[in-house]
Amino acid sequence: MKKDIQIPEVKDVYIAVVQEEHLEYNTLDWNAYIINNSDADLDTVLIVSQGTSEDKMTPSMRHSIAKLPARSYAKIEYLQEQVLALNNSFKVTFFEGNQMFDKTYLFRKNTINDRALQTIPLMQLKGVLVK
Repeated sequence: MKKDIQIPEVKDVYIAVVQEEHLEYNTLDWNAYIINNSDADLDTVLIVSQGTSEDKMTPSMRHSIAKLPARSYAKIEYLQEQVLALNNSFKVTFFEGNQMFDKTYLFRKNTINDRALQTIPLMQLKGVLVK
């Protein structure tokens, strides 16, 4: 039965961790975003994030977005500095039309840093992107 379920490849949906200035606290914070760079709206977006290493594990964080319009993005969560030293995974499931899509995005430990910054599509901000 499982072999009969077809889940197509995810294209044009990314996770980015962006460094942004927090005006109230005058700090630079790392925030995770989901980016829909496709021409279709995404429905019922479910995201489960977790940081892990050989001896540490953060609790799973669950997020939902009812609709993520085409060519848009949404903030998922703030990432504390200590979590950047862990492998950070974001398991994303969503519907496009009547079709379900699923993909896990992984930021390997210590890859979210100032040296890895690049311009993020749609956002025009600097961050680290996983496709």
